[in-house]
Amino acid sequence: MKKLLILGAGTAGTMMLNKLHGMLDKNEWQITIVDQCETHYYQPGFLFIPFGIYTKKDVVKPKRDFFPSDVDVIISEIDKIEPEQNRVLLKNNVVLTYDYLIIATGAKINPAQTEGMKDGQWHKSIFDFYTIEGACALGNFFKHWKGGKLVVNITEMPIKCPVAPLEFVFLADWYFTERGIRDNVDIHFVTPLPGAFTKPRASSILGDFLNKKNILLTTEFNIARVDNEKKAIVSWDETEIPFDVLVTIPTNMGDEIIARSGMGDELNFVPTDKGTLRSLNYNNVFVLGDATNLPSSKAGSVAHFQADILTENFMNVIEGREPSEKFDGHANCFIESGFGKGILIDFNYETEPLPGKFPLPGVGPFSLLEETKMNHYGKVMFRWMYWNFLLKGLEMPIESHMSMAGKRM
Repeated sequence: MKKLLILGAGTAGTMMLNKLHGMLDKNEWQITIVDQCETHYYQPGFLFIPFGIYTKKDVVKPKRDFFPSDVDVIISEIDKIEPEQNRVLLKNNVVLTYDYLIIATGAKINPAQTEGMKDGQWHKSIFDFYTIEGACALGNFFKHWKGGKLVVNITEMPIKCPVAPLEFVFLADWYFTERGIRDNVDIHFVTPLPGAFTKPRASSILGDFLNKKNILLTTEFNIARVDNEKKAIVSWDETEIPFDVLVTIPTNMGDEIIARSGMGDELNFVPTDKGTLRSLNYNNVFVLGDATNLPSSKAGSVAHFQADILTENFMNVIEGREPSEKFDGHANCFIESGFGKGILIDFNYETEPLPGKFPLPGVGPFSLLEETKMNHYGKVMFRWMYWNFLLKGLEMPIESHMSMAGKRM
């Protein structure tokens, strides 16, 4: 019997498990999935917790709710992967062998990478919202905050969900307006990028939104350290930006498993073929989601599109053919802009976000690069789609490859 081993049961790993479970012969294949945690987190929902829109219970479910009953599930920390021996060592001294391995170990924030980030003010006046603990702590803080300098800083790229920091400042503008204290809050968006976003056209439009909402933008700021006494972030050229509250998007890194296994780059992301999603170094290893080093966004939609591509390529490989499908870097992101409205962008490796209608040309119902109520509803509806369709590996009404239909050049 052949063995398929999946490491990581987050969004990417769970989708792959469900897609391949429906395609592999149960008499010929043993499928095992390993994760260190029993709880599945709807990570896009973390953004809403600081503003009282969601609570913790809205973003958590048991992982086992999304696993087929006949799959081997192992809840354990992983020590390391030994790809030359086709095996994985768990922290409980169990050794798992495999014929094929799918790495979906994701990415995590690493605030300790920035000097001073966790010295004294962590979760007191310095917060993240990329963890459930950080989002909840920030939500409790905001309830009683009377105003001051709110700085939102991206430490370095790449990060999970690159639009989330922008969504955060847009929602902060709405939240403090609703509370009647927006005039008391200076919102400052600080990024190492040359603009508000990674793609120039969208960056220009999103920068205009920041300006309209009276949110200060500082670009090309490369943070060196946090000065806890002054309450300021300091760049490598000694530029200082003071804060009363710092919301940081810390350095994002791949799992330490990858470092211990000697399989990653300097940020612990796995070198991956940008088209086939096969490891560049091992023909029987595939990688998807945030664990890859690909120049695509680290976002749930990307993991979804990658999973569709990888399913086809995996079946090709086990049947003796070369991978035929090519991932094009497709990303599709709703951007919550506050006051019941949202923006939608759709792009890939080669094509910038463009205006138009999505997914149906001329019909929509969603509008690209425009702020509309319908885009907000799309963002809100996604949580239901995520739990009921996406994680279960069911077909979604969006093509894996980016389509130019409905877009205007």
